[in-house]
Amino acid sequence: MTTADRITALLQKHPVWDGHNDLPWELREQSSYDLDAVDIAQRLTTTHTDLPRLRDGGVGAQFWSVYVPSTLQGGAAVTATLEQIDCVHRMVEKYPDSLRLARTAADVEQAWSEGRIASLMGAEGGHSIDESLGVLRMLRALGVRYMTLTHNDNVPWADSATDAEVLGGLSPFGEDVVREMNRIGMLVDLSHTSAGTMRHALRVTSAPVIFSHSSARAVCDVPRNVPDDVLGALAANGGVCMVTFVPQFVSPAVAQWRAEGAEAAAAEGIRNTDLAAFEPFMARWRADHPQPPSTLSDVVAHVEHVREVAGVDHVGLGGDYDGTPNLPEGLEDVTGYPRLLAALADKGWSDADLGKLTSGNVLRVLRDAEQVAARAAEG
Repeated sequence: MTTADRITALLQKHPVWDGHNDLPWELREQSSYDLDAVDIAQRLTTTHTDLPRLRDGGVGAQFWSVYVPSTLQGGAAVTATLEQIDCVHRMVEKYPDSLRLARTAADVEQAWSEGRIASLMGAEGGHSIDESLGVLRMLRALGVRYMTLTHNDNVPWADSATDAEVLGGLSPFGEDVVREMNRIGMLVDLSHTSAGTMRHALRVTSAPVIFSHSSARAVCDVPRNVPDDVLGALAANGGVCMVTFVPQFVSPAVAQWRAEGAEAAAAEGIRNTDLAAFEPFMARWRADHPQPPSTLSDVVAHVEHVREVAGVDHVGLGGDYDGTPNLPEGLEDVTGYPRLLAALADKGWSDADLGKLTSGNVLRVLRDAEQVAARAAEG
């Protein structure tokens, strides 16, 4: 059996469950949520994601990010988050033969048995709840299964990886958020948070946590990645780090290039965390300062490092498709997962270990979170 045939067979049993895809925001940007104008049943050239390519990539479950930028605050952030959730619900309704809304781990397995792609949601940034546990609970009621505690900017109750340290982790209210997420069965996502927030949340949580789209800091030393001591604590917690493909988080050369671009942007008064302003600046800057290449091999290095430090039971995949302008060579769109798996197979990964990476680990984590919530409900 060739490696390609082996991966095809593997994905039939263990489809990819990706931790983070920003297609809903792309639909907002490209068509103001007009799902007829951007028909994901067709092969598209304006996105990284569509239904035919998800099938080609062996994707069987997707956490759709219901992201809103942290430049939106208060009620505006809540409203925009609800619009993102509405987009996912309408997308599932429009393509019922391909997608199934999944609220539980059992729903994911049911979708697989029906040959459909399980569609879950993750809110990207605590600003989406406007400091309200009631809003948090309502997001969970609408089907949101994880919340990233911060995005690029701090929230009043948690420090971000890409903002100035204020709290050194979580405030007392931030601890309450984590405990409430445990109680209602919402996964705590520590991507985008500061190392202090990561460590603090791991001390507070009673359920496994995830990193929905983060890579290893020891391989690429940027604040968005996970330090080795946190990977060790993640293993003890039972959680999973879903390795991202974003070039500046996986390639040191691209990280340095982006840092130089951020300095140039700052000279013009543009913050690199304000993506609405920074990404257009970088598109112009790139013309005279070409981005260094990044490759599938860069991602392989991160997957293997997370496995080495945290263990094979604590690694997954979170591509961040449609959330970054470009991707590494070999992973340009959602068809890339089989190529990544083949590269790992050629490095000696067993089918059992590849199955944990694709979906087994995150399925276990979601089940564990549901069990914690069930025990809390029993009092």
